Amino acid sequence: MRGMWNSWKVRLLAAAGAVSVIGAAVATPAIAGTERQSGTAGLAQWCAGKFDEAQRHDMESFRDFDRAAWEAGHDDDAIAIYSAGQIVQGRAAIGESQRNHFNNRNATWTWTEKTRAVDGCSTATIVYDATYAIPSQGFVLRQIISVTYTFKHGKWLTVIDQGTPIPVS
Repeated sequence: MRGMWNSWKVRLLAAAGAVSVIGAAVATPAIAGTERQSGTAGLAQWCAGKFDEAQRHDMESFRDFDRAAWEAGHDDDAIAIYSAGQIVQGRAAIGESQRNHFNNRNATWTWTEKTRAVDGCSTATIVYDATYAIPSQGFVLRQIISVTYTFKHGKWLTVIDQGTPIPVS
């Protein structure tokens, strides 16, 4: 669930992140109020809490076969890099690449969080040890998955999702 970046893409995402943070602060009075009342630490805590909700929603909506909710948590230009090296870009294209998962509803999806880093209301990254299995087919894929989010329009959205296969234990 989830290449190398050209430097222009990195700059573009950095600029978009800065614009989204400014826009979120203007468009979301609750954030600005929290910052005034609690200072920067209060804002960071609020953002970290919202990130926790977003990442949980991402993982659980995939597990629960809720395609609409799962896709809604992705940025329009999100990128997924699958374990075989396939790169898919765009919310709709990523959703379509997972069509069989959502339609067949025969897989299990389990994960354990390994680590996370949240940079205020700007960016966040979380790493999971995850297992995707289709028991009826004897299929098991275990991966270390890294998902990077940006805070845009007052919510956390997936921008990069990359899985690296590891041995099934």
